Order: sequence, then C-alpha cells, then structure tokens
Amino acid sequence: MAFAYFPHTEDDIRQMLDRIGVESLEDLYSDVPQDVIYREEYDLPDAMSEHEVRQYFEALAEQNTSLFCLCGLGAYDHYSPAVIPHIISRSEFLTAYTPYQPEVSQGTLRYIFEYQSMITELTGMDCTNASMYDGATAAAEAMMMAMAATKKKTRVLLSEGLLPQVVKVVKTYAKFKGIAVTMIPCLDGVTSYGSLLTELAVGDVAGVLVPGINKYGIIEDFTGFADAVHAQKGLFMVYSDPSSLAVIKTPADWGADIVCGDSQTLGIPLSYGGPYVGFLACTKDHVRKLPGRIVGATKDVNGKRAYVLTLQAREQHIRREKATSNICSNQSLMALYVTVYMSLMGPKGLREVNELCYGGAHYLHDRLLETGLFEKAFDKPFLKEFTLKTKVPAQRIQDALQLIGVFGAVEVEPGLVNFCVTEKVSKESVDAIVGYLAEEVAL
Repeated sequence: MAFAYFPHTEDDIRQMLDRIGVESLEDLYSDVPQDVIYREEYDLPDAMSEHEVRQYFEALAEQNTSLFCLCGLGAYDHYSPAVIPHIISRSEFLTAYTPYQPEVSQGTLRYIFEYQSMITELTGMDCTNASMYDGATAAAEAMMMAMAATKKKTRVLLSEGLLPQVVKVVKTYAKFKGIAVTMIPCLDGVTSYGSLLTELAVGDVAGVLVPGINKYGIIEDFTGFADAVHAQKGLFMVYSDPSSLAVIKTPADWGADIVCGDSQTLGIPLSYGGPYVGFLACTKDHVRKLPGRIVGATKDVNGKRAYVLTLQAREQHIRREKATSNICSNQSLMALYVTVYMSLMGPKGLREVNELCYGGAHYLHDRLLETGLFEKAFDKPFLKEFTLKTKVPAQRIQDALQLIGVFGAVEVEPGLVNFCVTEKVSKESVDAIVGYLAEEVAL
C-alpha cells in the first residue's frame, strides 16, 4: 500500500510494522467488522488537468450572485490593501500554527505581540490575547471571565442593543454554564440606564455587556455605567468595533474592565461569512482570567530581544477540565492579517477611513430621507451605519435593491432597516441607488 504524498519509504513502513508486530497496514484494521468494509471500486469522477480544474471551479463561482453591500450589522465591506494577501501568503506565515514550541516560533510570536500591542492601543486596555474565533465567541468568553472574577454571582446583563448574533451565542454559552441572562431594554435607540440601575439593584450581577456602537448604528453614551456596575462589584464590559476606536471614545475612557469584539472591520474581506477574528482585552486586574495566549517580549541569553508565551496556563491542553476556556486555536493567521492592515494604515489612515465612512453614511442617510420612503427612527449620533423607519414593507425595498445588485435595508426590527456605507462606496453610487429607489418604489 503506497501513498504518493507520504514521506515514508517501503522500507520505513516495513520497519514500523515489524516494530509493532503486524504483517501489513491492513492488519491495523483487523478489528473492524468485515461486513462494513467496502470492497468495490469507488465511483469517482475522471481525473482532470490543472486547467480543467480551474475551469470547473470558475464555473461554480459564476453561479454565485455578487451583490454591492450597503449594510453592516457586524460585517463590513472595508477596503483591504492588495499587499496583505501577499504578505500573509509567505510560507513562514501561511503554514504556521499555534506556537507550542516558542523557541522555534519567533516570527509567529512577534506578529502576535504586535497584534496585541495595536489592539491594546485601540481599546485603551492593559492587555489582550491572541485571539478568539469571532466577535460573538469573544463576547461569550468575556461573560465567563466576569463569572470567574466575581465567583459566586450567577447573573449577567446584556443590552438589547447588542448585535443579535452576539446575543444568541452568549445565551448559548450561558445556558450550558448555568448562567442566568437578563436583557436590558433600549430606550429611544440606546441602552436604558434606568433599567440597568433597576437590574443592578436586584443584585447577583457578575457583569454587564453593552455595545459601543449598537445594532441601530448609534454610538452609545455610557456616562455613569461603569460606576454603577462597579458599585455592585460587577464587571463592565463593552462590545466594540475596533476600527471605530480610532475616532470615538475608547472603552477604557468609559471605565470598562473587559472589551471584546470582531476585528473583521480591520480590513478582512466579507468572504461569505469568514474567517473572522475576535479580540478580547482587559485591565491588568483580570489578565489571569483571560483565555488564549499572551505573548510577551524579553531578552535571550545573548541580550537580544526575544518573544515568549507569557501566559497560556488557562488552556485545556495544560489544565484539562480546570481550564478557564476551551478556546485554544488562536486564529493567528487572521490576527496577522489585521496586524498588517493596521501597520499599513496607521493612526492617520484609520482616521481617514472613518471620516470617509462618516461622510458617506450621513450623505446616504439624508438622501434616503429625501425620497419620502423613510423617516428618522432615532435622533442619535452614528458613524458608518444607521437605522431608518421605512414607510413601505422592508421586503419591497430589499427586492428592489437586489434587482440592481445591491444588498441593503436589512430589517433590524419590524419597520426598521439598516444601511451602512464604508470608504468603498462612492457618492456616484449613492446617487444612482437613491435615484433608482425614488423612481421604482412607490408609497
């Protein structure tokens, strides 16, 4: 039994078989019932040349409908510099896995260290890990950090302004951990401070998770939130869009203990839903409850700068059932992706991205109101996405947009639709889309 891509020679295989005392590779499966072994020829298609394989997959790809994106809700069509795929495709990056042997993984450790440094600068937190699968699981890990830090408490509070997919994942984790979840309603589009105080007064709250920018696109004001939560000995947690933190108040400014979110906004293409990369950052008081790996800088025996795994003892490959978290693979290729993006953009570039998004979103907002098909839902500040009240069924707006290849007007709640503009959307595109809607959709 020879395998073309296995490195073992026939002699290697014979030596191994002799060592374990069997005659052939088939003997390794001697305990498998004979009646379940398939002995016929496999019905496989004929082999194709490289050119034919490319044609085949190109034909499959052409069956997909590619739409122009005018919505957000946690996935954003930001520009990704062309150099990034070339850098991360280098073999030392693309084939690297998690750095279990740090002494031979200096390149991987270095970019994780740089990633951590940039995320802490954006969030204002003391430390961050590398990293989570996506924003929703990062939020669930934040909840479990709060439970571990406050020990005997059994409840967490979630704002109804959080993205629905985040709420669903957090509730799923909570259900199987025996954690009670209470929702804080929104009032006039933002998390209700009064309802928060009411729930805190009930007691037994380990932590409160709120969105920096909520599902309506509104930038929330958390004045007094952290003090109220800390007074009840709970942790204040903020779910953030890291790209927006280049221009709005950081979670640290609001007094957050833990910050989580999805770094997809830092240049990762939409790619049919993934892969993304969640981030999780905290103050130094909670660093030992932070799941995943934390890379630190030190000096080697020759006095040169070196990188090490500073903390990883919370994970299941070391602590087994006592692990803080079962999150282990650190999505480091995607962490590298956003690290390259942030290094290319720099503070000035990130500010410019947000300025372009802000200008485009407010322009689309005003133009849509001019059509008479929409009216304001909330009079609150927004950055790149917003919610409008539609005067016609949302499905009618969506159908009309799809006829011209546009994905937008996602219904956040009955009668409320979401739009988003990134730096990739031109003024001319906005004018053409709005003009089309004004003509084709009747009240």
